[in-house]
Amino acid sequence: MIKQTTLKGSFSLCGKGLHTGISLTVTFNPAPENTGYKIQRIDVEGMPVIEAIAENVIDTQRGTVLGRGDLRVSTVEHGLAALYALGIDNCLIQVNGPEFPILDGSAIQYVEKINEVGIEEQNAPKDWYVIRKKIEVKDEASGSCITILPDDEFSLTTMCSFNSKFINSQFATLDKMEMFATEIAAARTFVFVRDIEPLLAANLIKGGDLDNAIVIYEKQISQQQLDQLADMLKVEHRDATELGYIQHKPLVWENECTRHKLLDIIGDMALIGKPIKGRIIATRPGHTINNKFARLMRREIRKHEIQAPIYSPNDEPVMDVNRIRELLPHRYPMQLVDKVISLGASSIVGVKNVTGNEPFFQGHFPQEPVMPGVLQIEAMAQCGGLLVLNTVEEPERWSTYFMRIDNVKFRKKVVPGDTLLFKVDLLAPVRHGVSSMKGYVFVGDNVVSEATFTAQIVKNK
Repeated sequence: MIKQTTLKGSFSLCGKGLHTGISLTVTFNPAPENTGYKIQRIDVEGMPVIEAIAENVIDTQRGTVLGRGDLRVSTVEHGLAALYALGIDNCLIQVNGPEFPILDGSAIQYVEKINEVGIEEQNAPKDWYVIRKKIEVKDEASGSCITILPDDEFSLTTMCSFNSKFINSQFATLDKMEMFATEIAAARTFVFVRDIEPLLAANLIKGGDLDNAIVIYEKQISQQQLDQLADMLKVEHRDATELGYIQHKPLVWENECTRHKLLDIIGDMALIGKPIKGRIIATRPGHTINNKFARLMRREIRKHEIQAPIYSPNDEPVMDVNRIRELLPHRYPMQLVDKVISLGASSIVGVKNVTGNEPFFQGHFPQEPVMPGVLQIEAMAQCGGLLVLNTVEEPERWSTYFMRIDNVKFRKKVVPGDTLLFKVDLLAPVRHGVSSMKGYVFVGDNVVSEATFTAQIVKNK
């Protein structure tokens, strides 16, 4: 079982804000399990905290801005991308101003600091959200589109089209997050000279310079105009006839701008609140469509808060019906688990195919056959019994007995033709032969019943 992680220690980075131009310090701290990402404004009275989730994004004009009431924190995407790509689940981020420092316009310094302090495994399981079907968001006006498809890992492909002779159509791909540090993290943000004056007029990029962005000068303007822009940005004057890239550090990759777009997507996906298993394909992405997609994903997750296990009838079972009979004393008509398809140290997944020949349908009910809820709980408990018996030597010599059942919920009828998937997890290690478990019964993607129960394993006489 993969577990949640946090930082082993704290680290700080200092620099100026891209939009405010003021000196800022951001500090990344370890956080308890199930915290997620939280951002704290330590310069504001009471040091209020903003939860880093998609619904708290209040502006996407030139970066991702989180807000709550009058509180704002902008340019958060590069730091969040580093956390998300490196698999860190829980972090408290403290900043002494209204934005994160821009640093060199990339995420590389965050990655270096995370690797320096180290990553610590926690006890709680990592709560993946597994993509089971195509999900898509489109913006017809801009031509932007983000699609996510099922995949075994989180991966991305980004395609961009710029109206520029220096960067036209490009794509970038990240198949494994392990490659983020070397292939994506150093990709810097970029700006066209033609956009600088409107951005300044909008009271943005006061801290922009030739060291924290790729700057593309592709359409000649007068020397006087270029000198005025240079003075506003406090950078040296250049010859207005020399077109091209004018930042101090040359491109790291030919498609660095599109790699940065991919970096931004990862930072904005961090606001989903869960690690994802799926492949994102993004066409002409930007923070606005990224946020629309992240909000849609959060709605999807709420609809399927507990995901059904993945089940293929083609896979060989971990335990077939004959092995189950060796471990459990139940026989017809009370053996309610047909096979086990997954078995770990603290989790088990079992299957029962419900047919019209089940004996209980004769009386429950003849005209409308419905599987009794109590038998769903019994089947779940049998699955839990197989899980607990897996912790003892000679499991054939032990039996499990109910001690307590709590928090039982029935959500949907179970009828002939349904295939039930049971997922049972230990809530705590088995002590003195007593185990506490949480179980779910699924039909397809839907939870039909659930319960928490306590059982005892007793050696047979």
